[in-house]
Amino acid sequence: MKPLCIIITSSLLLSACATSFDEPQPYTKEQHIQRIAADRAAMYRGQEPVTGPITFYEAVARALKYNLDYRLKLMESALASDLQDVSAHEMLPRLVASAGYAGRNNDSGGTSIGIEDRQESLRASTSQERYRQLAGLNLTWSLLDFGVAYYRNQQKLDQILMAEERRRRVAQNVLQDVRNAYWRALGAQRLLPEVNALLLRTDKALIAARTAEERGIMNKQQALAYQRALLDSLSLLTARREDLEFARAELSALMSLPPHSELVLEDMQEPSLFPVTVDIALLEEISLRNRPEVMEEWYRKRINQNDLEIAKAELWPNIAVSAGFEYDSNKYLYNQAWSSTGLEISLNLLRLTQLPALQRAEVSQAATDDARRIALSMAVLTQVRVGTLRYELARDDLEFAEESLRVDRELLRYAHAESSSTLGSELEVIRAEGRFLLSRYQREASYSRAQAAWGRLYNSIGLEVLPEQIDNYDIKTLASAIEETLRTQELENFSHIKAEHSVDANS
Repeated sequence: MKPLCIIITSSLLLSACATSFDEPQPYTKEQHIQRIAADRAAMYRGQEPVTGPITFYEAVARALKYNLDYRLKLMESALASDLQDVSAHEMLPRLVASAGYAGRNNDSGGTSIGIEDRQESLRASTSQERYRQLAGLNLTWSLLDFGVAYYRNQQKLDQILMAEERRRRVAQNVLQDVRNAYWRALGAQRLLPEVNALLLRTDKALIAARTAEERGIMNKQQALAYQRALLDSLSLLTARREDLEFARAELSALMSLPPHSELVLEDMQEPSLFPVTVDIALLEEISLRNRPEVMEEWYRKRINQNDLEIAKAELWPNIAVSAGFEYDSNKYLYNQAWSSTGLEISLNLLRLTQLPALQRAEVSQAATDDARRIALSMAVLTQVRVGTLRYELARDDLEFAEESLRVDRELLRYAHAESSSTLGSELEVIRAEGRFLLSRYQREASYSRAQAAWGRLYNSIGLEVLPEQIDNYDIKTLASAIEETLRTQELENFSHIKAEHSVDANS
């Protein structure tokens, strides 16, 4: 009765524990706070402090070194390499060492009877001790296991290359985003003080115009027209100020700067934007050779092919070789230690029926992989053509914006020259300053769009962004290496660009 009570009590306790284990356990508020604090610290850990104005190449260097998406791709590449090291060991023979202890509560033994007369010929006896120690060292090698491990290792090698292509794609996208945001943010840094000052003057002028209208100092229609012009200018300037502020915030996020960090960009000379004079067919060929997406699909085809090779390898005869050393402490054994060897050939005959299906699947898989890669290649070629056209249109738009800026600068000069102490004259000067400032914004925006178009063209061709190693570089060294890499890539792949056709960025 007592053992039964113990069993029942134990069952109830185990059931209660199992019930508690099945209940969901949400994180507590304190755990949320600790996790958020740890994640925030990890976001900005190890960053070099910003000690001065940031150049374009330093912005790219910071974005690539500290961007979390790029860090993730680096980790994925390292993980793929580590997994390949693991799979390479699977091709080695298996060497298994074993040791153990065996025991039983009675003797192992038996008797013997005659086959014909069924008479017992021996009394019961045993040749094995009740308690004994066992040890062994066995080496086995299987041709099938080696073949499967070989193809698996080839797949891991291709996965390393695919991870590297994904890393290159992220780096190219980071460069494109920084190129787009940096020049917009630099324009914001140049224009925001003047925009804010003009907004204050415009508010005051608007109040003065309303006062003049109420007092009858100005013609009502003329006063309303001035107010309308000032309101339009105020609306446009406010919208432009929002765009400029967003550009600075976007650049800070790309560089993974801590919140509320002061961002000062170096007011560097704008690089000239050259026309693309190389043959579009050459650019398309370069893109098909360099684009990470195309290369990744090509490696994927090889991985899929190796999957089918593994399936086919499992159809053929398997050869297994074994050798080992065994030890048994049983004192009744004549030889307590011995070595063994073996050779085994096996074939699953029924699996041979899969061969025709595998051959059909191999053809279909190759056709599917090729079709997917060709479709992607066609999209890449379209991106190159569209990118080239968009870049040339952006250069034309920049020329138009610079001409508009020249005209508005002259109009502002005339407005200042003809200004007097009258309210209407003051309003005309403010309107001219607003138009000039908007033209400056349009010029800065056009230049940043042209830079973004150039970045998309560079990205569509799949050119390299940075040297192979970045973790060991400080920001200054990495920025110099990136600048050299970009210039080398542009020189090698756009060698027919002529400097005399450049857009004068300082006009």
